[in-house]
Amino acid sequence: MQGPAINTFEFKSLPSALLEELTALLGARFSSSASVREHHGSDISALDPMPPQAVAFVNSLAEIVSVQKACHTHRVPIIPYGSGSSLEGWLHAVHGGICIDVSGMNQIIEVRVDDMDVTVQPGVTRKQLNAALHGTGLFFPIDPGADASLGGMAATRASGTNAVRYGTMRENVLAMTAVLADGRVLQTGGRARKSSAGYDLTHLLVGSGGTLATVAELTVKLHPIPEAISAAVCNFPSVDHAVRTVIQAIQLGIPMARIELIDALTVRALNAYSKTTLQEAPSLFFELHGSESSVKEQVETLRMLADEQGGQDFEWALHPEDRSRLWQARHDAYFAALALRPGCRSVTTDAVVPISRLAECIEATAIDLQEHDLLAPIFGHVGDGNFHAVILIDPADPAQLERATLVAHRLAERAIAMNGSCTGEHGVGLTKQSFMLSEFGQNAVDTMAAIKAALDPQQLMNPGKIFARGTPAA
Repeated sequence: MQGPAINTFEFKSLPSALLEELTALLGARFSSSASVREHHGSDISALDPMPPQAVAFVNSLAEIVSVQKACHTHRVPIIPYGSGSSLEGWLHAVHGGICIDVSGMNQIIEVRVDDMDVTVQPGVTRKQLNAALHGTGLFFPIDPGADASLGGMAATRASGTNAVRYGTMRENVLAMTAVLADGRVLQTGGRARKSSAGYDLTHLLVGSGGTLATVAELTVKLHPIPEAISAAVCNFPSVDHAVRTVIQAIQLGIPMARIELIDALTVRALNAYSKTTLQEAPSLFFELHGSESSVKEQVETLRMLADEQGGQDFEWALHPEDRSRLWQARHDAYFAALALRPGCRSVTTDAVVPISRLAECIEATAIDLQEHDLLAPIFGHVGDGNFHAVILIDPADPAQLERATLVAHRLAERAIAMNGSCTGEHGVGLTKQSFMLSEFGQNAVDTMAAIKAALDPQQLMNPGKIFARGTPAA
């Protein structure tokens, strides 16, 4: 499947001096085999792979520094790689170069229970971290679905089902150690919960997608495991009725931890894939955290609000295993969608709008999909106005890809026109660069490009992402 139009150039062979230096440094952990390169040249988007010219598996900060210094000397592009679970072409080597795989840097350096924070290497995954926190009374709440690495989650400003209560990576990263293109080590932030000192470099790097630096270490917030957790599912006559329930719940201050919207097609997919028995109608998945008494009170209020909007079959999952099954089904939504049409590929896109415009945006998108004869489950994090469309297409039918790309572009434009964003979670990467100007304006885009040029003047860090003009200097 073809990706967006990209100004690539004919890759020059990697300098022999660079190959010798990196082989001496890493030995067998420096590879140019076709299978390794292919694996590291794609994410889970529908874009065809664009492999790097070699892959460096690093195990320490010192090795990241050495690899990037060598690449900088020889003016070779650098693409940081965590677990490969991103979207929008973040990992595609559109200008060739060296992929730096940090998955081997997976040590949990220090858990500080009293301060409720932890310092980890970038290859630590969210599931690994929460397993290590067992018995501390704390957990790490950012849950994008995939078992992503924390370094990658910071780089892409990941979000997930818990964002409505606990925020995104932007709110939960306290400090970073990162390596600039030329090998300089940058320390940002600190363990204090606030600071007024200087520019906020930590949050400049969060969401930069490896275009400014490679994350080598990060400190993130932890949160107390709530005394009581209750989850539920409820179906509604329409998406509008479901969203109205959410708006009223937020206005009343109900502290929902998770609140997810799935459309009727997604319910059909989940029932087939995850063996659930949900009513095939627009539905909300809820989860409430708090004390036993507060959760009980919130449950009753939420049920009342849902009833007013025609909510039916309100089913609570009180036992941990029932909650796990419910949320695993939600996390399987992407793969369940693919299973609706065996052999298909997906053009997966996301957008975010003010919650008051969410139902309108989803309904307009559904009409667009129908008019273009496209099958696409829609689901998302309704509590913060973010939703995803998984547009299923036949990889052998270029016309379907063209129609799917058109609908995805119209969704991005629609979200921006509603004072939202072309992406709430996936990021710009390769596929949404054309919307940067309309969303932010020329002055803002020029400022971002100036920051990129100041930190990476040779345009070596993940070039071609966010800015199409990010071509490595000759």
